[in-house]
Amino acid sequence: MTATSLDTQPSKSESARPRRSRRKIRGSGRATPYLFLLPYGVLFIGFIGVPAIYGVYISLHDYDYLLPHQPWVGLRNYTDLFKSGSRDGADFWQSMRATLVFTIFSVPLLVVIPLGVALLLNRKFPGRTFFRAIFFTPFVLGVAVVGVLFRFLLDPNIGVVNHYLHSAGVSRNIPWLTQLPWAWISLVSMTVWWTLGFNAIIYLAGLQDISPELYDAADIDGANEWGKFRNVTLPGLRPVMLFVTTVTILASANMFGQALLVTNGAPGNGTRTAIFYISQVGLRQYRQGAAAAMSYIFAIILILISLVNYRFFRGEQAKT
Repeated sequence: MTATSLDTQPSKSESARPRRSRRKIRGSGRATPYLFLLPYGVLFIGFIGVPAIYGVYISLHDYDYLLPHQPWVGLRNYTDLFKSGSRDGADFWQSMRATLVFTIFSVPLLVVIPLGVALLLNRKFPGRTFFRAIFFTPFVLGVAVVGVLFRFLLDPNIGVVNHYLHSAGVSRNIPWLTQLPWAWISLVSMTVWWTLGFNAIIYLAGLQDISPELYDAADIDGANEWGKFRNVTLPGLRPVMLFVTTVTILASANMFGQALLVTNGAPGNGTRTAIFYISQVGLRQYRQGAAAAMSYIFAIILILISLVNYRFFRGEQAKT
């Protein structure tokens, strides 16, 4: 071996140095994602994790924050919900039925109508951006604004809707807010008008992610509009539909502001939803322990529904 080749050979210390630096870089790289997640983790633990654990503690006590002592009751707040003749059992499950009614009638409309709107807004026509803004605008309004607006429109005696129905020849006042099923029609209608823009925008984003080449291939195969919708659009939107359906179910099941501001649970307690009743028990009757137990039962039911919805869409995707 020549002297030149010996001189060019790196020493052991020199060859080890870059390896250590690479090791340091790799080590710091592993920590980087956790550093970015740290702010969210702190907020999640502080505003969701700790309150959720403390809520379990509250549900195991006869809890009233105005009193100095909260007696331990164990699972009584939970078991009372399943006992006939208990203080909260009948009212809680009646409110759950009201929640189910609202969810059954609102979710299909909020899944199908926004899809149709998104398909229209995805086409090229003059003023398309303007109409996209128009459909999304109601969603930026607060529930208080929407509630007062529809209260003014649908009041059975002085409402604008009944006024124009009288002008069109309808002789009687329609009890939009005071009788069933009219109260449900009012609540579902205002919710669809208020929130369909959000789902439409989500669908629109999903439509724009579908490759135009798939539609070109469908045209070559001679597919009509329905065939392209069924074989290209729907499969391409399946992940988006899973998200939209799940979020809509959870939002409809948690409906509170509309019932409070528009019908106040009327007629009787016919439109008093689960969240409405839980808030009454916890904030008006100062029985936070019972309200917390109801909240966790309600949360478990929503988790199960979400899992069933997820499995359904995953099963449909596997078939295709």
